[in-house]
This record gives sequence, C-alpha cells and structure tokens, in this order.
Amino acid sequence: MKPAPFTYHVPDSAEEALRVLAEVGDDGKVLAGGQSLVPILNMRLASPAHLVDINRITGLSTVDTSDSAVTVGATARHADVERDDAAYGVQPLLRKGLRLVAHPAIRNRGTTCGSLAHADPAGEMTAVLALTGGTVRIRSRERVRDVPAEEFFVGPLECCLESGEMVESATFPAFAPGTGSAFVEVARRHGDYALCGVAAAVTVVDGEVTAARAAYISVGPTPLLLDLTDAVAGAPVADADWAAAGRLAREQVSPEADIHATVAYRRQLVGVLTARALAEAAVAPG
Repeated sequence: MKPAPFTYHVPDSAEEALRVLAEVGDDGKVLAGGQSLVPILNMRLASPAHLVDINRITGLSTVDTSDSAVTVGATARHADVERDDAAYGVQPLLRKGLRLVAHPAIRNRGTTCGSLAHADPAGEMTAVLALTGGTVRIRSRERVRDVPAEEFFVGPLECCLESGEMVESATFPAFAPGTGSAFVEVARRHGDYALCGVAAAVTVVDGEVTAARAAYISVGPTPLLLDLTDAVAGAPVADADWAAAGRLAREQVSPEADIHATVAYRRQLVGVLTARALAEAAVAPG
C-alpha cells in the first residue's frame, strides 16, 4: 500500500518547522527517522495532510552529556546514541535498551526521540525514559516545556504533544552512585516487539541492596514503573531474593491478552524477567 496524498515540507530551521506546524495544526506530522511513521502512513492508519521533515535542521542530531544526564536531540539516530561512549558512561541503560530495538538497519535510521513520540507501549525507549526519570523537551512557536516521563505518555501510541508542537530533545538523567542497570525481554523472534520487557535499576551500598526499581513494556497502555525495594531492601547482593521481587511485580501488573500471549503468560514473564533483570543490574557497572 501507499500513503494518502500529503504536502511535503522540508524546513531549514526550527523556526520554519514550527511556523508550518502552527499553520497546519492537527493536519501536520513531523518526520524524523520515519521508521514508525512511514509504515503507518503506508497502511493508511494515519493520513496527515502535511508532513514536516526536520532532518535538514542543524543542531537537532546532537548527543550531549554532562556528569548528571544525557540529552538526545530530535534527529539523533538510535545507532548514534547506542555507540556514544560518553553517553554510555553517564547512563548505560540507554545502550542496553537500544541494543534490543528492532534490527541494525532500523536503528541506523530511526531516532530515539521519534520512538518516544510514537509512544508505543512495546517500545524499549519508553521504559528507559520512565526508569531514569527522564524528561522530553517540547517546543512550539509560543513556548517550550519540559515534560516528565510520567506525564508524557498518555496512552497506546499517544503522547502529550499538542497541535503545533514538536519534540526537540529528550533528557535521561544518570542514576545515583552505586546503581547498576539491565534490560531484558522476550520476543517471538529477535528484533520483534517484546511480549514483555523489563528495564531494572538496583542500588547497592556497602554490599547491601538499598533500592530496586523496574519499568515494563508490553504489559500496559503506557510504560509501567514499579518500586520493588520492599522485597529486597537490606539484603546482601548475593542473598537478595530477586524471585520475591518478581512475585511482587507480578501482583501489580494488569496485562491484556492478544494473539501472541495470554494474560497468564505475560504475568509469568513479568515475574521471571523481573528477577533476572534485577539480579543482572545488581552486579552491573551502571
């Protein structure tokens, strides 16, 4: 299939892009990597009258790091973020999650911010943003706003972007000292969307677990963030009952069945993958 007819805009500046978006309103859609948008257009699940390609705008493909966070520009490719050693040094979970996104060909073109804006509840980057307590910077002609992860995702394939707005960047804060991370998932085939995915962060101080949290994909309409510290707090890493944390997580999820997995199977995956991810995070270097 082919997309419905649309007017194609290629602005040279952010100001021009925002002007076009303001003029076309709800009839406009931003094109960055296009790895999610183009298939939807081809299947005519979306039919915007205007497509605004932001790839010629300079300054949007940056991956900036500080001691406390990684900020990813709107047109930075997954592969560029994944391979950025400075970003890995500040927030290793970015690379760990990105390595599970589809296939190299997709990561070479797809953008991290575009994946967030697509708001697919099976998308790995949604869980990374949630677990790190990240924010998304949204810009329009009238204002700039930094939206926290818990407010950015509204529902399946729906974020809080309003008419005339575009995502400018996403910021992923570093974890507290002593925190390790991991990302594990189960998919029908490598590169497919996960039947369940778990991003985990465990903080260890003087050999004992002080905090354990996890974010989940494919078990709800938006990424689910759970604090599982009560199950393992105070335990030495070697003796921590990660399975108990998995059971605690399983009790708190409400997945839905689909053609790929039953509710019971997804709950089972939550328990098993939570234990696996937390155990891995507890001994990981970040």
